[in-house]
Parts: sequence; structure tokens; C-alpha cells
Amino acid sequence: MTRVPILEPSEAYALWAPNYPAHAHNPVMLAEQRAMLSLMPTTMQGQSVLDAGCGSGRYMLQMLRRGATRGTGIDLSEAMLARARSEIGAHPDGVHVAWMQGSLMALPVLDAYADTSVCGLVVGHLENLHQALSELRRVTRPGGTILCSDVHPIGHALGWLRDFKAGGHRYAVRHTAHLYSHWHAACAALRLSIEDVLEPMLDPADIPDGARFDQAALEVPVALVFRLRRMP
Repeated sequence: MTRVPILEPSEAYALWAPNYPAHAHNPVMLAEQRAMLSLMPTTMQGQSVLDAGCGSGRYMLQMLRRGATRGTGIDLSEAMLARARSEIGAHPDGVHVAWMQGSLMALPVLDAYADTSVCGLVVGHLENLHQALSELRRVTRPGGTILCSDVHPIGHALGWLRDFKAGGHRYAVRHTAHLYSHWHAACAALRLSIEDVLEPMLDPADIPDGARFDQAALEVPVALVFRLRRMP
């Protein structure tokens, strides 16, 4: 079996960005996104929002559609930020969106900036879950909402890779599995209230005909999705 190179996130997304879609583009992402959107407020009128690890901007777009008027998208990859800028495009009068390069470990945003902070499928790229959640807490106002998702740790245990193709070659992004117990301990230490936890399963209808995949993926959850509340 050919060994798939495991790349650091910055290197991986520089390669992936030119062909990275601005929407959920595989069955795991579709399952994760359905769960995230079910926990996102249906109306966010006038809110300030943060998309940490925004990628091509799929969650920023959802929050703008729900009425957010001030948003900041942050990503480590300048190439992914360029995709987000081009995909989101112009905004109506009264709506302001900024795109900034930065790390989830030290977000370049003022304290209590956001009413709602979103971080989709990013924390698995980091080893220090506590520091990532600490930063998300810092930039979210007291009483505000934090929506977070990650690939379910059971997938890591089954040997699944976060892989992609670029230039005719297959690569994978380095991933660290964070167990629910790790999330619980970090949230307790940081005074983040866990309001909801979802463990979405794949929808067989999302799997393309003839796709080759681990059949166990239909029997286990594929993502962990959290709605957290910053306590005063």
C-alpha cells in the first residue's frame, strides 16, 4: 500500500486551496454541517460573528444569511483566505466583513468581540485543545455562543485520514484526536457551559455511487459538534 504523506496544516492547505470548494464537499462534511446549522441561531440579526479557521468561508456565509452585520474570518492559510474573499464577494450596505491571517492559538481579535464564534473542523489540526477553546472564549462576549466541530475521535481510531488530492497526488492533513473527556475537562476549566453535543452519522444518500469507503463509517458517528456558552 502506498504511504500517504502527512502534511502540516499550513502546507496542506496551501496545496489544497486552489481546488477547495466553498461548500461541504464530502459526506463527513455534509453530516457535520447539518449538525452545526441545527445548533446555529436561525436569526443573527445585528450580531458580530467570528469564523475561526474559516477556510473558504462556508460558515461566514451562513451567518451573513442569518442577519449578522459584522464578521471576521480568520485562517492560517492566506490561500484559503483568498478563496473566502472571492466566494463571499461584496456585502450589502451596513454589513462589514474582515478577513485576517492568524492562528486559533492566538486569534488576532479583541476580547469579547463576537456574539457568536464558530470553529468548524479545525481543532483537530491542533494538539492543544485547551488553548484553542481558551482563545475562542476570550473573543466571545460573556453569555455568547461558541459552535465547534471536529472529526469524531472514533474515525482516528479506525485509521481514517483527512485526505485530499492535489497535482495528481494524494495527501493527508495532520490530525490530533480529542476525546469527549478532553472537551469536558477543558470546558469545565474555562467556564464554558456545554449546552448541546451532537454526534452526526453519515447519510447514505450523500455517498456517491461506486465510492470506495470504510463500511464502518455507516455504523459510527463521524463528527463531534458542540454548542458552548461563555459563562460570565
